[in-house]
This record gives sequence, C-alpha cells and structure tokens, in this order.
Amino acid sequence: MRELQGLMARVLDVAAVIVGAAVASQIRFEEASQRGFYAAFVLFSAAFALALFPAFDIYQSWRGRSKRLLAGQVSLAWLVVQGCALISMYSLTHIDIVSRLWFAYWTAIAGGLLIAWRLVTHAVLARARRAGLNLHQVAIAGSTAQCAKIVRRIEAEPGTGFRATALFNTAPGIAPAAAGPMPAVCDTIDTFASYIRAHDVHELWLAMSLADERLVERLVAEFRNDLVNIRFIPDVRSLALFDTSSVIELLGVPAINLVASPLSSSALMKKELFDRVFAAAALLSLAPLLVAIALAVKLSSRGPVLFRQKRKGADGRVFTIYKFRSMRMHTEAEGKVSQATRDDPRVTRIGAFLRRTSLDELPQFFNVLRGDMSVVGPRPHALEHDDLYQSVVAGYIHRYRIKPGITGWAQINGFRGETDRLEKMELRVAHDLYYLGHWSFWLDMRIIAATIVRGLASPNAY
Repeated sequence: MRELQGLMARVLDVAAVIVGAAVASQIRFEEASQRGFYAAFVLFSAAFALALFPAFDIYQSWRGRSKRLLAGQVSLAWLVVQGCALISMYSLTHIDIVSRLWFAYWTAIAGGLLIAWRLVTHAVLARARRAGLNLHQVAIAGSTAQCAKIVRRIEAEPGTGFRATALFNTAPGIAPAAAGPMPAVCDTIDTFASYIRAHDVHELWLAMSLADERLVERLVAEFRNDLVNIRFIPDVRSLALFDTSSVIELLGVPAINLVASPLSSSALMKKELFDRVFAAAALLSLAPLLVAIALAVKLSSRGPVLFRQKRKGADGRVFTIYKFRSMRMHTEAEGKVSQATRDDPRVTRIGAFLRRTSLDELPQFFNVLRGDMSVVGPRPHALEHDDLYQSVVAGYIHRYRIKPGITGWAQINGFRGETDRLEKMELRVAHDLYYLGHWSFWLDMRIIAATIVRGLASPNAY
C-alpha cells in the first residue's frame, strides 16, 4: 500500500508540472498557435522532480507533522528543481528562446499545484480520521505528567489519526485526565503488553526521562518479536537548551542533541542552497539600486563607499562584513566601538536615510554569496560587543551555532538598533535562541516577508 501511495504521489507531481506548464502557456500567449510549451524544459523539470524530491523527504509520511513545514519543503524542492532544469537548458540549448514570463507563470502555478494536491489530500485524510477511519492506536508509557501531556496533544489534533488506547503509568497514583474515552491504564508491564497484543496497537511511545534506561530496555525487549513501532520521546526539558531536540547518527549510533545546533545537516544544506540562490537573485535585481547608492555615498562625504568591519560567524569564525558607509570618517580608541545613537553627528544625511531604511545592509548579500552569512539568522555584532555580552548574557554564545543573518526574528520583532541597556540585548538574544529552536523554511519565509513589508523602516534604526 505504501509503495502504491508513493507511486501515485510521483504521478501527481509529474502531472502538476505538465499541467502548470500548459496553463502558463494559456495565460502567457494570446494566439492559439503560440500556446505550445517548451517540451524539453518541462521534461527536464519532471525528471529532476522525480530525482530530487525524495531528498527533501516530501514522499515520507507526514502524519502528525506540520503541514506548513510540508508546504515549505515542497516550495524549496520545486525551486531547486527549476534551478537545475534552467541550468540544464542553458547548457544544452539557447535559453533566450524561452519566454521568461511563461517560466515565471509556470513556476508559480506548478508550485501551487504541487502544494495544493498535498494539502487537499491531507485535509481529506484528516476528515476521515476525525470520523474514525485510518487510525493508528497508540500505547504510551511514562510518568503521569508526561502521559497526560501527550494524551492532551493527541486529543487536540484528531486529524493526525492517532488515538491513545493504553497507558503504562511508570509513577502510579493519578491517572491522566482525558476529554474523550479514557485510555486503559495498566499498572504492570505484563498487563500492558497483553493489552497491546490483544488490541492490535500500532504504536508504542516511551515518554520517559533519561533516568529510566532500564525500564526502556525492558519494554523494548518485551516487544522485540512484535510488529509494533516503538518511539522514544525523551523527557529532557531540564537538560536541553532548545525547545526541540533532534536525533542524529554519531559513529553509527543514534544520539540526541542537548546542547548543539538544532538544525540538522540536511536542513543546513537546504538553508545554504536557498541563501546562495536568493542572494544571487537579489544582487542581480538590485544592481541598479546598488550602483545608485554607491554613487550617492561617494558624493556625500569623503571616504570609501563600503564600510568593512570584523564580525563573528558560525562556530565563532571571524569574517569581514560589508555595508554601505553611512558615517563620516572618524577614529575611535583601540578596542572600543561606539554604537550609533539618535541624531548621531557622525551619520551623514545620506547615511541617515540608508540606516533608517536598512539599505546600508544590502552589500551583505555579497557576504551571503561568500558563505559568511545567511539571509536569515541572528544579527552579527562587533567583536568588542561580543566579548562584552558573552560574559553577561545567558545563552549569548549559542548565537554562533548558525551563520549570522542580514535579517532575523529579533529584528522583525523590534529588537534592532542601539542596545543602550542590558535588557535590550537579553531580549534580542532570547529571540535569536527562539529562532534557533524553532527554525523552519516557512519561518525564514515569514521573516523575509516581514522584513520587506515592515522591516525596512524602524524607529530603532538610526
């Protein structure tokens, strides 16, 4: 059944690519004789979709997982596919024969179809699961608090198709409350195992702490000859730095990140790929604006067009950041960097406008292309400020676990500009750590959109 579902998903994806191309042709070309589309281009995209989509995990089961994340994964995968197809067309034929407007329509329409059919499918499945169909029965082993928490999550999202049917309370006493039918509560492993086998339970979730190692081993051993999915949901809230812990393979064995970058290597690779494509597109489209700003800066005051300063990037590596110069040339004491203040006399008239609209940050797309920065991430600070705040702000060091960004979660929430009080930096770091713990492609898109809509002008930017 799973293989058939995978085959149907691939057929629908190829159909979405072809239908999107045909619809784009109908929209782009008025004359019927022009309404054919570039078959080679479409075939390249369909082939790349079949080859690359599995790498983005979009054919795996998304039961109980975020559909917004699925939409983001599909969007990223489709953009990568179109980029590969575009490069292939450029290498093998004359790309100038392809209508750019048709290509844009096609990319948007096919991308919408790829996402839409998945969301419709999941909506239909969710409706069926709410009606009691396509359910996965779940048995949960853990403390009263942990069992209650998971039962509440299952009841809050009936569309996922999970149903808690049995509980093994590792700390007997109070049974967890449930709004729906009460799961069977077992006090011994033998009765728990008998219930799971008698009622054909599909999933066993072990919601235990790291101190329950022996009990975990005993439960796993109990079901070693049963076709039951056993999932460990460790209670590491008192240990883990980030809200979402991740499991990795280390020397061939699974390991749980407690204090480490919460982004997996595959997530970092996808983020890196998106950064490079986005930065290249931004530099090409903004080239006239960059030239105009450079001339304005050069004519406004003596000095270079670009301001260069050392900053720390991922893993604490030092790099040179680029900005359009917004201040008059001046000297400061060694080891001291003075932040810009409101009505700062060092800021030029052109510089004030650039800082207020964040246009002075545009050269950092070159840093993104060089691999020093990301489009979205914690904002990098001057080295002197890093040395100061690292020792007084809890968690500050963890901002270096990913590349710094041109914009970030803290910036769109108003925490940018001068940090004249320690509390401002603490709030900025708290937002940066939230971003690290909750990163997704969808969150990056949300931050970029918010930056464009309301982030270009801020009362804290001066």
